[in-house]
Amino acid sequence: MSIGQDTPRVDGLSKLSGRAAYIDDIALPGAWHGGTVRSPIARGVIRNVHFDPAVDWSEFAIVDHRDIPAGRNQVRLIELDQPALAEREVRHKHEAILLLAHRSAHRLREGLRAIRIDVDPLPAVLDPSAPLRPGLIQYGADNVFKRIDIRKGAAAIANDAHAAPGDFERVFRTALLVVEGTYATGAQEHVYLETQGMAVNPENGKLVVLGSMQCPYYVLDALTHLFDRPREAFRVVQTPVGGGFGGKEDYPSLLAIHAALLAEKSGRPVKMIYDRQEDMAATTKRHPSVVRHRTAVDRDGRLLAMQIDVLLDGGAYVTLSPVVLSRGCIHAAGPYACEHVHIHGEARLTNCPPYGAFRGFGAPQTQFAMERHMDEIARRLALDPADVRRRNLLRPGQTTATGQLMRDTTDLRGLLDRALNEASYVKLKSAHAEFNRTHPYLRRGVGMATFLHGSGFTGSGEVYLASEVWIDGLADGTVELLTAQTDMGQGTTTILTQIAAERLGLPADAVRVAQPDTTRVPNSGPTVASRTAMVVGRLVERACDDLLCRVGRAHQPPKVGTAHPENSQTTGTAQPTCDAIRTWHAANPGQRLRGYAKYEKPAEVNWDDHDYRGDAYAAYSWGAYVAQVEVDLRTYQTRVTDFVAGQEVGRVLNPTLATGQVQGGVAQSIGWALYEDVVLEDGAMKNAQMTNYAIPAASDLPPIRVFFEENRSPHGPGGAKGIGEMPVDGPAPAVINAVCDALGVSLSEIPLMPERLMDTLPRE
Repeated sequence: MSIGQDTPRVDGLSKLSGRAAYIDDIALPGAWHGGTVRSPIARGVIRNVHFDPAVDWSEFAIVDHRDIPAGRNQVRLIELDQPALAEREVRHKHEAILLLAHRSAHRLREGLRAIRIDVDPLPAVLDPSAPLRPGLIQYGADNVFKRIDIRKGAAAIANDAHAAPGDFERVFRTALLVVEGTYATGAQEHVYLETQGMAVNPENGKLVVLGSMQCPYYVLDALTHLFDRPREAFRVVQTPVGGGFGGKEDYPSLLAIHAALLAEKSGRPVKMIYDRQEDMAATTKRHPSVVRHRTAVDRDGRLLAMQIDVLLDGGAYVTLSPVVLSRGCIHAAGPYACEHVHIHGEARLTNCPPYGAFRGFGAPQTQFAMERHMDEIARRLALDPADVRRRNLLRPGQTTATGQLMRDTTDLRGLLDRALNEASYVKLKSAHAEFNRTHPYLRRGVGMATFLHGSGFTGSGEVYLASEVWIDGLADGTVELLTAQTDMGQGTTTILTQIAAERLGLPADAVRVAQPDTTRVPNSGPTVASRTAMVVGRLVERACDDLLCRVGRAHQPPKVGTAHPENSQTTGTAQPTCDAIRTWHAANPGQRLRGYAKYEKPAEVNWDDHDYRGDAYAAYSWGAYVAQVEVDLRTYQTRVTDFVAGQEVGRVLNPTLATGQVQGGVAQSIGWALYEDVVLEDGAMKNAQMTNYAIPAASDLPPIRVFFEENRSPHGPGGAKGIGEMPVDGPAPAVINAVCDALGVSLSEIPLMPERLMDTLPRE
């Protein structure tokens, strides 16, 4: 098995055959079913709880906030503001107030219907941009969860010794043209195939948690905090995950707490599986955004100064909004060079269910705005959008908005030109112009987006995580890789197997990847942030190197300065690694043979957490996407007819899996752009079922033509960077830019539902 090859998925057969046991497939003898009683309104004071006297409540386990240790009723995440169960006040519709469990799923449903919660309404905040009136402040002094300011050049703070102070506004006053625009994006539902689910089994004085999750150690930390017990009191096991997209990063901690409380109260195993309606109504979604741009340009469209204001709707509690805002703001200026930049970001409270992690993590929202704005600049100057991008794309030696020096030598103009050539861009422009002149009701257009996505946690995040990876050499000569990484369909298990097999010189079937279990595997960090292949994969390489050293087969590192870690070679005896492992065990019976690796910050990566300056990410992946659309002026429906997706992601570890990631991301982002409209009523999702929340079917999608450029990074295994999230950053702006090209209008909000387009276009 070698990286760079189309290796079949190592878990494919178990999933195809049905042997893989997802959480709802797992039978726990004597298990009860758990459910949640939720708030009926967006904000209010809980006045009373009515239990129907016709129900025999002695058959149920009933839990409320009084069953939680005093002072511990918080879900541990970035802040401790979100209660596991509401006490006096509710902050959003569907907030959890009571938990029930019963041995019968049918009786549980009857019990849930037999409880009525009386809530006295309080004024609610449903629009983050609306002025605050008395009585609406619910967090801090102004409902702002997080503020961020990124300043560069003349926008830098004058009294900062590290900045170059200047007159930021003078750049705008003296520019040939200042282009302004406001761009909005809606929420998006994850629509993972498998809904949220957890089971908790009290076992020998320990609570054993099984469930669908992306971050087992997040769940463990949430449980230890709420129950005020040591880690040894819990065992968290990640079962096979049927999709996550970020939706199983933060929310599973809350569901695990609920199941654990019911298991403690009942003394029995408890399983909680959301149906689709509850999952869509109560769980997190992509943050809605409003981004305002003010840009000074010269006659050729070069960016002279940028003022960008980012507003995210955070929902009722902080959850992950601060770090979503961080990534969004860092990506807000796109892959472009500009000397003077000020990016201001805020995440604000509303009385909506909390928004949380979603693939892309803030970057899709801000790069949608940046890419629409680039087309607006081109339109105002009567220039081709491709030319404006070419003139502004970052070059080696230039700096990003955070002042990060671009050491990456990727040819971004070449990447864009290849995507345009693959799409026959020049021919399409003239062909579409002729078609649109002659066809009575169809209009065709072509649009593009160029973008970037940072791999790994933002700033110092990876340092704080201090991730670890272990690999055990077993007595039979095989190895077991121990990480906390989740395979939720993206191919993590296969990729990590490939990396370890190549590094150790072993066949694939000699490498086993352990099931994430917090009593067995180290904390290698969460499966988020496009970090698994690059960050954890590099730790796998280093753990393999350590194992080889322990069995006398030292690993020869690459030459100093090389960007190709895969060029290193195993040296020492000619003995195969499996034989060396067996020999070691024969000489050391009963002892553990383990290779270790712990994250170490690259020396050249430096970040200022306070001022948001420096190296935001060790590496960026780059994209250039081109979309073709056809708009029907009778129905106002938009159909994407062709899509070219070009990206540079370092070394492509597994071409088939990488292509699948891109195609899936493009499909998901087309849905966000054109189909997926989260309709809110009283702050909560009104259309919380698949009958009226549309996602694109295969028949709604175009051919998606994928290509990769490879410029290997020194920070990832074999030169790899992250790929999981970047494919959702570019499609939405490319599609909307194509619609604007087709219709000759300026559009600024997604999803572009037919009704919205009808209201935008002039009536004949």
